[in-house]
Amino acid sequence: MGTIKSLNKWANAHTYLPLDLLRVALGVFLFIKGINFMSDSIMLMELFKPIQNLAGGMLAVHYVAPAHFLGGILISFGLLTRWTIIAQLPILVGAIIINFVGEMNSANLTLALVTFLVCLFFLFYGSGKHSLDYYFKMQK
Repeated sequence: MGTIKSLNKWANAHTYLPLDLLRVALGVFLFIKGINFMSDSIMLMELFKPIQNLAGGMLAVHYVAPAHFLGGILISFGLLTRWTIIAQLPILVGAIIINFVGEMNSANLTLALVTFLVCLFFLFYGSGKHSLDYYFKMQK
């Protein structure tokens, strides 16, 4: 717990508006991907073809769209950012792995890698000063 508090103090002392805008952009991107997955479930099933016979394959299909949809909203507003990003990481690792197991799509691989790296950054950085996490913390 002390580590998270020290990371929050460092992040709040070194917060910049462009980083908060990057967090909002990440949230909007994940939200839009969640909507895309919900509206085009056939495309989502095609992405999961390489792992459809594995245990939990269908569970993963039903986890991805809502996690991106709700996670995008929470990350955009900066609410429970670290927890939400922890929920996104398995999806992003799966997106990276699917490119190597299935048909290689360099655009999807690059997008998944960049999103994964940005999520890792915000996992350590936190939500910043311009977020609901910071606002609720200051209300105490």
